[in-house]
Amino acid sequence: MNGLLVRVGADQSKAGGYWNSPVNSLSREFIYVAIPESCPIHPGLDKPYAHLDPLLAKIDVSLPEHLRYRRMHLDPDFARLTYGDQGQRAKQLQDNLNPGDLIVFYAGLAGTFSKARLVYAIIGFYVVEDFILAASVTSPERDINAHSRRMLDADAQDLIVRACPVSSGRLERCIPIGEYRDRAYRVRKDLLIEWGGLSVNNGYLQRSARLPRLLDTEQFLIWWKKQNPTLLHVNN
Repeated sequence: MNGLLVRVGADQSKAGGYWNSPVNSLSREFIYVAIPESCPIHPGLDKPYAHLDPLLAKIDVSLPEHLRYRRMHLDPDFARLTYGDQGQRAKQLQDNLNPGDLIVFYAGLAGTFSKARLVYAIIGFYVVEDFILAASVTSPERDINAHSRRMLDADAQDLIVRACPVSSGRLERCIPIGEYRDRAYRVRKDLLIEWGGLSVNNGYLQRSARLPRLLDTEQFLIWWKKQNPTLLHVNN
């Protein structure tokens, strides 16, 4: 069994929208905010950031003005249990994962009480069911993922992972895993031991071209089950 860690969600990069999803660091409740959409999409499949306004208002957080009128690249889509990617990352997914393998989604979240450091935490968990090409998704099903919502050429190689419904979803409460050490955000040292290690140097968590690979997926699963996570089939 194999497993990959995949960083998702809005962040401080240009592609990430220069913002971070908010999290209550005490209750671990969070709002999932996706990165901005940068490509043309099929009519009627918009996912506006403005849809998040009522949720954010409940915790006294507001969207930054530069996102207010933009659309989200809603990926992963936890309501549809899909995740899409392209280019080198799509190749890594296909080369490293088979049905039954794991994708562990994590994000850099902004604490609503203290913004001194980001909260790096697991926000979702997929058991892979299968893979499909986004360009092969027919019109009635295009809303299953951000990549199939895009107006793609027929030969586009954007990949969509579909997850097993029974054991996949968005976490009801995130699970913090990171700390700031050696001038970067990294998986905590105690977790690196408990998980059996990662393929990246010293548990590096910040954006990288290489997806961190679990070195001992079975050991990670023992830890995962101890967390007793509640998984939801919703984005927020």
